Amino acid sequence: MSDYANDVLVSADWVEEHLDEFQSDDSDYRLLEVNNPTVTADSEYTAYEEGHAPGAIFFDWEEDFTDQHNRDILSKDAFEETMGEAGITEDDTIVFYGGGRVPNWFALFAYWQAKYYGHEDAKVLDGGKGYWVANDYPLTDEVPDFSAQDYNARGPFESIRAYRDDVDTAIEQGLPMVDVRSPEEFSGEVIAPEGLQETAQRGGHIPGASNVPIATILNDDDTFKSADELRELYAEAGVDGEESTIAYCRVGERSSIEWFALRELLGFEDVRNYDGSWTEWGSMIRTPIETGEGD
Repeated sequence: MSDYANDVLVSADWVEEHLDEFQSDDSDYRLLEVNNPTVTADSEYTAYEEGHAPGAIFFDWEEDFTDQHNRDILSKDAFEETMGEAGITEDDTIVFYGGGRVPNWFALFAYWQAKYYGHEDAKVLDGGKGYWVANDYPLTDEVPDFSAQDYNARGPFESIRAYRDDVDTAIEQGLPMVDVRSPEEFSGEVIAPEGLQETAQRGGHIPGASNVPIATILNDDDTFKSADELRELYAEAGVDGEESTIAYCRVGERSSIEWFALRELLGFEDVRNYDGSWTEWGSMIRTPIETGEGD
């Protein structure tokens, strides 16, 4: 994985080699499985209670990494409390993984949020839970119970998060935006994948955005494509890292995957995840949209 700009992807073999450390209470290694139980139950991936990597701590994306009273990510205080109660400190090496309809779907949203709050040593299991299960790596139904810790976040770091005003600026200046949803969502044929509750008033995409669906950046085994392959793919979409770039999807989770690919794997410096995404943009009054396949 040395062709990537940053050492943020770990292999299943690497995780297996560190399982003793992930299971120890007296350790600075923590393994985090982040999923949405409803989505996971409808997918090919094993639910946490039916089997998970030994030592993995379970986080529910909706309950643990979103504000239950406002449509937002966790506040700084809530993030610190969530991590600390799970036995995690800001100095730990934390590895995220998960399943869902898209590999590491919710895990990378949690990774992005950890980076937003300044966690330095964060990594992702390449291929996610699907790869772990399909290749017969160890599974257990034992739930770890780690001692609570004090977690002190350094962030937030707003440079990796986009808001509505940033999208307005991108449209006005012709800056690249990457819509990571399916072609059907991008064109406006559908507003959201079947069965998902969060939706918008209108279908389509943000004017000027390019469509780079998640599936195109992954190999058949759910691992990320090489840096050269990713760079070529994004170049074809008009994204070369020379300009500020915004990634978005429906509610900000899938776009965190391509934010990760652009910023962490390719090393593009100015990449933001628009977590309001289409459910915000497609529902607001006086926001322009486009339909169809685009340029």
